[in-house]
Amino acid sequence: MPKMFGTDGVRGLANRDLTAQLALDLGDAAVRVLGDDQSEGRRRALVGRDTRVSGDFLAAALSAGMSAGGFDVIDAGIIPTPGVAYLTSVLNVEMGAVISASHNPMPDNGIKFFARGGFKLPDAKEDEIEAVLGKDWDRPTGAGVGRISHDTETATKLYIDHLVSSIAPLNDDKTQTKPLKGLKIVADCANGATSVVAPTALRRAGADVIVINASPDGYNINKHAGSTHPEQLQAMVKASDAVMGVAFDGDADRCLAVDEDGNMVNGDQIMGILARAKKREGKLNHDTLVVTVMSNLGLKLALKDMGIKTVQTSVGDRYVLEEMLKGNYSLGGEQSGHVINREFATTGDGTLTALTLCNEVVKSGKSLKELAADFPQLPQQLVNVPNVDKLAANTNAKVQAAVERESKLLGDTGRVLLRPSGTEPLVRVMAEAATQEQADEVCARLAQVVADELAL
Repeated sequence: MPKMFGTDGVRGLANRDLTAQLALDLGDAAVRVLGDDQSEGRRRALVGRDTRVSGDFLAAALSAGMSAGGFDVIDAGIIPTPGVAYLTSVLNVEMGAVISASHNPMPDNGIKFFARGGFKLPDAKEDEIEAVLGKDWDRPTGAGVGRISHDTETATKLYIDHLVSSIAPLNDDKTQTKPLKGLKIVADCANGATSVVAPTALRRAGADVIVINASPDGYNINKHAGSTHPEQLQAMVKASDAVMGVAFDGDADRCLAVDEDGNMVNGDQIMGILARAKKREGKLNHDTLVVTVMSNLGLKLALKDMGIKTVQTSVGDRYVLEEMLKGNYSLGGEQSGHVINREFATTGDGTLTALTLCNEVVKSGKSLKELAADFPQLPQQLVNVPNVDKLAANTNAKVQAAVERESKLLGDTGRVLLRPSGTEPLVRVMAEAATQEQADEVCARLAQVVADELAL
């Protein structure tokens, strides 16, 4: 039987794969696993969601399962995933839960949990939840059952206050500076969870913000909008003479950017800009940035020249965070725009990334285009090879010989990577090289070997 929890919680087509009954059972199971802390007083959980219409019934079911298990549930309503992580920590509740499918299409949804402190659950805890799912137990009765309260306004305010204070700390008289004053930007909120949070936070920090795709109706999340569809943002930045733009995904745990000419600035370049800024301020622990195997070699080469080391992990922000905690690193992330800034967050936070990136544009006195140019991306090609034995990709002798041959050919000017899919019989073949032509040729040769040798 396949694992229910994937790399980012339980996810699937709402009302088919992810039903109200499953949400109820997950709430019931989670309180049993995460509620072992017998602290004094009532035990509490926080629930938030993105703007998908299915979030309403899933939140009701999940909260019902938790409260039936004896937890008082605070329903924070629509709020970004990192907002739930932050509030789980600052309110010192036993656990948080988010109902979202992030950048996936609207019909999908998902449920993921945060432990006390606002950290995503390790695999072992998710396995425990799955093991007790749907099993009967001695549920509380009478005064032992939990209550469900709703407070979107307070939750949102606390989170926005935290975000703004990351670049504009409160003065002794409770006033705040406006470090982004005069900065004209465009924000694409993907009709998602940060449709209120991001524009408010950016404006409170002083930015002149043109907002697009911030009118969620339950059905338009991520639809031709946000970080997965940045075309509107690119056009609006150029048309409005803004100095830059930022794009979020549905639950706002990632952020990509656009320079004044409408060119995309990806997660690698954003991480490079922020890593250099942190190093300058003495806040880049061990002068190291944590990246995944998908980060472009161009980023690593540029950082090396700046005296910044990189540590590499598997794909997935949870693995980035694990490495950051293990090595006490302060910054890490993915090319997709998940950036974890441990000075202020326990998980990827798109709105926080936008604020800190805008702040560095102001502080440096340079345009985003100029800053991003310091982190050139090597030409890259990616080919998906379907219907193959993905488990043999790293053991087949002929495939490995081809990988070694192409790696030697590229030397220090490129690299190749084979990455088996986590969900289907497919291997992703990636090549980076000094020119696009060379990347295409290397990728094509290696993909052909994979197809020939590993065919099912």
